[in-house]
Amino acid sequence: MSEIDKRDRLSEEPFTYQTTKKGTVVIYYKGKQIKIIKDSVAERLIARIKEVEDNITEVQLLLAKITGNFKHGNEKIAKRN
Repeated sequence: MSEIDKRDRLSEEPFTYQTTKKGTVVIYYKGKQIKIIKDSVAERLIARIKEVEDNITEVQLLLAKITGNFKHGNEKIAKRN
């Protein structure tokens, strides 16, 4: 197990992605859309994914890194308000 994914969450494959005809990449976390990547950033991401597409964990790690720190633990509190 790597130091990056100590809790082994990426093996569950929570991230998925979809490329559009326009070249944008839509990233989903557990089925919910969380980010849209466009232009040159999308091109670089697609190229990098194609390089490591045989390793599912590496693809998950790329998607996790590009989405940033979107979960902070306060989602349930915000949902109630």
